[in-house]
Amino acid sequence: MSNQLRAVTLTHVRYHKGDQLGHFLAWISLVPVFISLGGFVSYFIFRRELQGMFFALGLLISQFISDSIKLAVQEARPETCIMLEMCDSHGWPSSHSQYMFFFATYFTLLTYNKLGIILRRQMWIACFVVWPLALLTMYSRVYLGYHTVGQVFAGASLGIFNGVAWFWLVNSRIKKVFLAIEESSIGRWFYIKDTSHIPNLLEFEYENARAARRHPSYKRSE
Repeated sequence: MSNQLRAVTLTHVRYHKGDQLGHFLAWISLVPVFISLGGFVSYFIFRRELQGMFFALGLLISQFISDSIKLAVQEARPETCIMLEMCDSHGWPSSHSQYMFFFATYFTLLTYNKLGIILRRQMWIACFVVWPLALLTMYSRVYLGYHTVGQVFAGASLGIFNGVAWFWLVNSRIKKVFLAIEESSIGRWFYIKDTSHIPNLLEFEYENARAARRHPSYKRSE
């Protein structure tokens, strides 16, 4: 039995000691983890929105497709993987790039079509935050030596394609059953809802919260 130690590759990102850009890009490379664990888990706990749930489901499906392609193609990572202890996994397409470009594509389409949960009119977030993060993630995978240029571009292309396809499927087909999901016993039990039909969700929630404060039935018992 081998005594060689291995790291969990999800969070084990290496960079050269003293390389400040590499250190920064190593953190950028972990953005998909932050989005998955911090963003979508918190989002489900506090919002219970169907659009967000299917957004997260699309990311999982796209990740499964990416991993399946990797397994089928079995293209090696660049030679720098020897230093990174990553040679035992395949590199085409880049999963990080695929994830971030799916996220950026779907987020942009939600915002453009005013289907976003809270920031439906904040297109500047997509332009100046989400897409730059996606590009930086793609660049970080090459800079840190985990992927070749071709591998990250393949991942980005796959993410964009899957993001567009999943957005179309959800909002032209699956959305027709959102009401049934809301009214189901499971939907009512977990307070699952769809608010994409409300033009200004922030204003709607604000006004209803103020109205509830004034309504006798919502008064807290002292």
